[in-house]
Amino acid sequence: MRVEFLGATRTVTGSAFLLEKGPLKWLVDCGMFQGGKEVERRNRNIRSYRPEELDVVLLTHAHIDHSGLIPKLVRGGFRGKVLCTQATFDLCDIMLRDSAHIQEMEAEWQNRKKRRSAKEAGEPLYTVKDAEESLRYFQAVRYDEILPVGEGVRVRFRDAGHILGSAIIEVWIEENGEEKKLVFSGDLGNTHQPIVRDPSTIEEADILWLESTYGNRLHKSREETDQELLQIIQDAIDHQSKVIIPAFAVERTQEVIYTLGGFIRKKLIPQIPVYIDSPLAISATEIFKKNSDCFDQETRNILLGGENPLELPQIVYARTTEESKAINEDSRSGIIVSASGMLDAGRIQHHLKHHLWRPESHIVIIGYQAEGTLGRRIIEGAKTVRLFGEEIAVQAQIHTLGGFSAHADQKGLLEWLSHFRNPHLEVFVIHGGEKVSLEFAQLVRDRFHFRTSVPQWGEQRVLFGPEATGAAEPFEPERKEEVEEERQPSSEVVSHLLRELDRSFKKLRRKLRRGRIKEKLVRDLEQLKGLEEIQEKIEEIESKLE
Repeated sequence: MRVEFLGATRTVTGSAFLLEKGPLKWLVDCGMFQGGKEVERRNRNIRSYRPEELDVVLLTHAHIDHSGLIPKLVRGGFRGKVLCTQATFDLCDIMLRDSAHIQEMEAEWQNRKKRRSAKEAGEPLYTVKDAEESLRYFQAVRYDEILPVGEGVRVRFRDAGHILGSAIIEVWIEENGEEKKLVFSGDLGNTHQPIVRDPSTIEEADILWLESTYGNRLHKSREETDQELLQIIQDAIDHQSKVIIPAFAVERTQEVIYTLGGFIRKKLIPQIPVYIDSPLAISATEIFKKNSDCFDQETRNILLGGENPLELPQIVYARTTEESKAINEDSRSGIIVSASGMLDAGRIQHHLKHHLWRPESHIVIIGYQAEGTLGRRIIEGAKTVRLFGEEIAVQAQIHTLGGFSAHADQKGLLEWLSHFRNPHLEVFVIHGGEKVSLEFAQLVRDRFHFRTSVPQWGEQRVLFGPEATGAAEPFEPERKEEVEEERQPSSEVVSHLLRELDRSFKKLRRKLRRGRIKEKLVRDLEQLKGLEEIQEKIEEIESKLE
């Protein structure tokens, strides 16, 4: 029994794990890499997924970093089944088409630039036709139902509480007269998250693939987050300005609608316009309404009371480009919810162009911002950003609200992990930045004493059977070159480090402006010595770079 780690290892995106038992081969997830040119180059190499040999894809949920390469997989020769929940299938129906449209538009834009410089035109990663073709291979399954997928292999989908239809996947393997159990956490949701149910508890496993997106962070409570958002909206109303909320079309947009509805039902805010400016989010909201069987009890109770928590009388749905443009011509206070959630594409960029430079406007970041994205640059303090060929000053009020996250934080991950009863459990920490995953893996080792590791991209292991050693197998020569290249520090990594240093120094300077802190530092000789050593180290690096 073998596994190859094809994605979401020491990075947050590109979730894909290739498993092999005898002649049976299957993938858990087939996600797109996102977050900068270097990591996105991996999307072009579908051969390592062995599409023509695959029997089945087990899909944890519809987010593009888990599902986005399925059309390319089918284009490459995959003819097996894609198993997922009904809600995931419904969401993939719109999300993969939308992703393909973006790929076509991006390729067209790049090819116009190439033609002007007499370069050869390129192809999109995949087309709308490819996406539509891939949907033929989807097969919906029910939560909690055990299904055979091949000789000696059974699977079950459990609710992950992340987004509508998201799943933890349990896999039972029979080999050499023994049964082993694998568990793939997928993306685990926050407990007490609006709309969706809490993650299912799992108690038994031999090997666990555990996400670590927020493995080094604690979210604010939902109550604190709601209060902070309420204050932002009230301030915008007082100054007749707008609140811009970049939101992922699936789950985050619906959660924002749900939260605003709560404010209005309690008469905490007036009925100001709420603009949903994302055709994909509008379609996703309709899918949410259709899949109410996935809702938690609180949301069901609102429905039973005769109200729909996803419908507000003042919602304005902007489906066309003209309707989207009209939003910024409205001088009234309002709330604009638009995609994409990481600010890298979509209509949100037009709203940023209109509002980033306005000191009275509010930009509210409610989701994860991957390395290399526009959203990450803004929350890290960029003074200007480039939009549509124009430098835009960042003068709006920038807020980050962690309580809206659809991912469990460190506390939530550890609490979910604490239910496993096997003291010999092996844990692969995945789906997190390298630093975060390594820190979280050490925490798991210290807390539970489980055998825990953070795999490399492209790493292969024998999980069990006569050849099992538990150690990573050597890479194939051509694969090793790709991985070694990937390990070299990129310009993005260096830029990020410099930004972090600058950010830390600015925070320290702000603290030093407070008299008491400065006096405390003067009295603390050890801390003062530490600052002197840092200064000397920076001067040493400067001299070496000259």
